[in-house]
Amino acid sequence: MSADLLPYAPDLHAALLADYCLSAAPGERLLVAGGQEATPLIRAVTRALLSRGARPVVRVDYPGQLEDFAELASDAVLDAIHPADLSDVEALDGSLRVLTPAEPRSVDAARRARLLAANAPVASARARRKWSLTLYPTVYAAAQAGMSEVQFGDFVMRAMFLDRADPVAAWGEVRATQARIIERLTRADVVRIEAPGTDLTLRVGGRTWANSDGKRNMPSGEVFTGPHEDSADGVVTFTVPAEYQGVMVRGARLEFRGGLVVNASADEGEAALLAALDTDPGARRLGELGIGTNGGIQVPTGNILFDEKIGGTVHLAIGRSYPETGGVNVSAVHWDLITDLRRGGRLSLDGEVVQENGQFLI
Repeated sequence: MSADLLPYAPDLHAALLADYCLSAAPGERLLVAGGQEATPLIRAVTRALLSRGARPVVRVDYPGQLEDFAELASDAVLDAIHPADLSDVEALDGSLRVLTPAEPRSVDAARRARLLAANAPVASARARRKWSLTLYPTVYAAAQAGMSEVQFGDFVMRAMFLDRADPVAAWGEVRATQARIIERLTRADVVRIEAPGTDLTLRVGGRTWANSDGKRNMPSGEVFTGPHEDSADGVVTFTVPAEYQGVMVRGARLEFRGGLVVNASADEGEAALLAALDTDPGARRLGELGIGTNGGIQVPTGNILFDEKIGGTVHLAIGRSYPETGGVNVSAVHWDLITDLRRGGRLSLDGEVVQENGQFLI
């Protein structure tokens, strides 16, 4: 191994998740869920929570579990949750989901959308409690990012500031920098996003900007809000590929009128894009506008957890709003789509250019 590459360390990752992201307290019932490949991290988190007096609930998915449900479930199972599924989440104090990227299996996009819609009450209940999302560096994730396993492990460690003597202090620095950006954004109403293939305006006046400092997403590095649901007008082309329900979507293009998607297309994965938009009425409106600020993440990896944080990008999520932003859009979908502003892009607030070619001017 190169002396310059930092080996992935599940124990360091777990300590950050338990203490910083979840702020685990004695007696709390906290869900730890992820795929089998993440067993080293799931075990490390479970041990960390136990040592802090919490009550971890561990759930491990087998490879292809979601695809089996979407493919084989009867209509009754596909279209409605069991009451116990909801009561189980309501009995939790918080949850951690560990992403374990794996080779996707082709499943009918419409059936996936039905399964997602049925589980919307569970997702909503989980969102009302403290939650965090992270990623375990799988073999597939490394290949998707165009890196070796060792290189990707190093990338993950550094993206989470686990190469620092005090990662929590490093995330505090991120919080302070983003607070200064939010100070300017809070005074704005009309946001205009311009880039090749993109000219979109939307309104954010009166909405709250969230400072994403690694508590919910680890890693993080973004500020986001919920735009007014009827305000998006224009067209946006998403230049960073984004995966949806196991399908990679490239070159997605959305046209908005009065806040509603009226036309949609994609160079690749168009069926998945259209299925997402047709999940429910709220899926054709925006639930989030986010601005990536993490200068340590510079190249797309194929994973939204990292890619939406790339400094110099913006992302728009179709579907569900985060209530803390003031957004009111309701949907089973919340899917972030990213466009890169680092080459010929511009972000304006009420007519004033505040970011050009990915660099803030404020």
